[in-house]
Amino acid sequence: MSDATETNEPAEPTGGSAGGRHVRVVLVDDHRMFRTGVQAEIGRTEETGVEVVGEAADVDQAVTVITATRPEVVLLDVHLPGGGGTEVMKQVHQRHPEIKFLALSVSDAAEDVIGVIRAGARGYVTKNISGTELVDAIGRVADGDAVFSPRLAGFVLDAFSGAIDIASVDEDLDRLSQREREVLRLIARGYAYKEVARELFISVKTVETHVSSVLRKLQLSNRHELTRWATDRRLV
Repeated sequence: MSDATETNEPAEPTGGSAGGRHVRVVLVDDHRMFRTGVQAEIGRTEETGVEVVGEAADVDQAVTVITATRPEVVLLDVHLPGGGGTEVMKQVHQRHPEIKFLALSVSDAAEDVIGVIRAGARGYVTKNISGTELVDAIGRVADGDAVFSPRLAGFVLDAFSGAIDIASVDEDLDRLSQREREVLRLIARGYAYKEVARELFISVKTVETHVSSVLRKLQLSNRHELTRWATDRRLV
């Protein structure tokens, strides 16, 4: 299976299990094994009503494949090489505003959820979702509904109510690299340095360096303050 595929031209809906229709989907994720797994779960068109018409592993591939295949729904990872999921939506919606995006990510951080919704996604579900639930979410998004995993829906409501200062979160997090954000979340969740190193496949010394950098950039003094900072912003 190649990292990006292009198949047939857009077809008229013909019926199926995803909301009672045939839904054409492009799958965008930089992990080939994950894409293969999703294909196995939702790619049985005759059973699910979902047809995977293309795949991509980074921003440029995604824009090319989506433009060529014109799916109804794009399953989109948040963190992608080349600019992230929000960049894909920005470029695609300039030309094809009718295409709907459903974020499918391992991340359940508030800033990721709000970021992709701001960029135009119709929903956000995490990767522990079952195949049946994912097919249902795809159908609902194709029909114009908004779909969120239960915990993530709270982030959206809090953002609209003002309970989360998203502008402040974005500004602070913009100072951190992607790796620093990953370290921050794990430390805030109570992981020891050795556990963080094992989880991210880096050395303990590198973890220490990242933590020091995060504390400096956020003007925090210690791990306790970092945990409180992350918890207050619903990042853990």
